[in-house]
Amino acid sequence: MSDGTYIRQGKGSALNISVATQVLVVSKDQSLGQSRLVRVIVTVAGAVGAVYDAASAAGAVAANLIGVIPASVGPVLFDVPLLNGLYVAPGAAQVCNVTYD
Repeated sequence: MSDGTYIRQGKGSALNISVATQVLVVSKDQSLGQSRLVRVIVTVAGAVGAVYDAASAAGAVAANLIGVIPASVGPVLFDVPLLNGLYVAPGAAQVCNVTYD
């Protein structure tokens, strides 16, 4: 039974990210709030990491910070629109998976 609310599931994914990675660059067609970071799942604990709304490593600055990736294992729900892209920078020794639409 549905309450009429669509919950994004994250159709795209990037697995076993252990180094800073450009996961997605948002095109102009996608930039109207259609692309979203859905969740980050930490599979191996390490230092705190971060996710950015950025189309390149140069854009991964504090102004484009979406949130931090915690140092503990488990999922973190974000559900945040992406205007530029998705850049994931795991912390030292950290491994994570991300899902996005």
